[in-house]
Amino acid sequence: MMPAETENPEKQPPDPLPDPRWKLLVVYLCFYGFMSQIRPGESFITPYLMGTEKNFTKEEVTNEITPVLSYSYMAVLVPIFLLTDYLRYKPVLMLQSLSHISVWLLLIFGSSILAMQFMEFFYGITMAARVAYSSYIFSLVTPSRYQRMASYSRSAVLLGIFTSSVLGQLCITVGGTTFMTLNYISLGFMCFALILTLFLERPKRSLFFNRSDPVCNGTSELDKMNPGAGDPVWHKAPAWQNMVFFRMLKELKTIVRLPQLRLWSLWWIFNSAGYYLMLYYVQILWNAVYPTRDKRKIYNGGVEAASTLLGAITSFAAGYVKIRWTVWSELVIGVVTAFQAGLLLLMNTTTDIWLCYVAYILFRGSYQFLVPIAIFQIAASLSKELCALVFGINTFLATVLKSIITIIITDKRGLGLSVHPQFYIYFGYFTLLAVAYFTAFVYVVVKHDLCRKHQEAAPAKELSSPAEDVQSCARNTEPASSEA
Repeated sequence: MMPAETENPEKQPPDPLPDPRWKLLVVYLCFYGFMSQIRPGESFITPYLMGTEKNFTKEEVTNEITPVLSYSYMAVLVPIFLLTDYLRYKPVLMLQSLSHISVWLLLIFGSSILAMQFMEFFYGITMAARVAYSSYIFSLVTPSRYQRMASYSRSAVLLGIFTSSVLGQLCITVGGTTFMTLNYISLGFMCFALILTLFLERPKRSLFFNRSDPVCNGTSELDKMNPGAGDPVWHKAPAWQNMVFFRMLKELKTIVRLPQLRLWSLWWIFNSAGYYLMLYYVQILWNAVYPTRDKRKIYNGGVEAASTLLGAITSFAAGYVKIRWTVWSELVIGVVTAFQAGLLLLMNTTTDIWLCYVAYILFRGSYQFLVPIAIFQIAASLSKELCALVFGINTFLATVLKSIITIIITDKRGLGLSVHPQFYIYFGYFTLLAVAYFTAFVYVVVKHDLCRKHQEAAPAKELSSPAEDVQSCARNTEPASSEA
């Protein structure tokens, strides 16, 4: 019988033994993750472009240069996602470092709008290539160590961003360093990061295309959900469809029916699109709220450091939130989204730059609070391969949505709005999302209340016929079971 076969440990491929030097490799990877984030000039790119060094206008930066980032990210995300796994991480990490170097070379020596658009294109490559670093760790350790090692690698990145932001702010405020000098410092660190990638070992296995175990020995998510359905689905498919990547794609149509996975995937798509749009244009908003030419009074680096620190704290705190997520997820998401909508309105209407800074810090902290919860809720019932594919698809759909919004409201070929009208639209976007989440919460509560009342009324129906009882149970418990 099929269930007996799936429970037999002899039928399951053993976990591949990790490299005996895995601890050293993890430490080196985390060191690389830290150093690759040391870009002290990144917090000051917008004032640099609109300052005396480059003299681009606010309209050029808002409507012609920055929109390219969304388009390039969308264009390269899927190819880099697939190449990361096929080439086994290291080449893509090298590509990321080379793209970072290209970004800073163009910032230093470029003087035209076209050069800055190419700069944004290469920055989009660096963003898409982040998947190589985040997934590299899984090739170094056994599955039992995934969660802890992933937290180490993530902490290294956050510490690097924090250190970079503080360093940049100290150079500007205390040292009186010019933006151009910060760019040279950033370029130097990116060259060092490229050297570090040369000494990274190229793993022998990856999640999809370079597996150490034959795919046909494994059990798919669909097989696990239907253990009594007979032979596994891979027996009935052509050879090319037995590749794990294509099997995962086929199984998506089954797992998308899981309510919590569907809810948090939608949150990932819609809320992250709005979050990153805010992130791309917030420096332009700060310049509009406080258009100073005194670089010592620009505190972008300090604000980025504070928001990174708060994000790390809220992400850590999210791990200790214990509630019944099948009931309260929509309410939690709705409250946080409504809070973010209020912060966007405050950022856009205030004339106090410090109030704008605080609202930005709280916005990022509230978003980072939900990220680990979403990761857990999505990944809880999936294998690591399918989990990676679901996150990849969610990120791609969010990027497509972000690009559509950008070309409509920001790009000069669309409405070409300035930064303040943009943020009013972002406020309306998050408000609409909050209303949708609250509506979904009311629906879930009503459905659970009806199921509870049906269960309480069940003893009173003991005299009904068995056929009527079965039919009634089937009609009323089906929604509840799908919510579990």
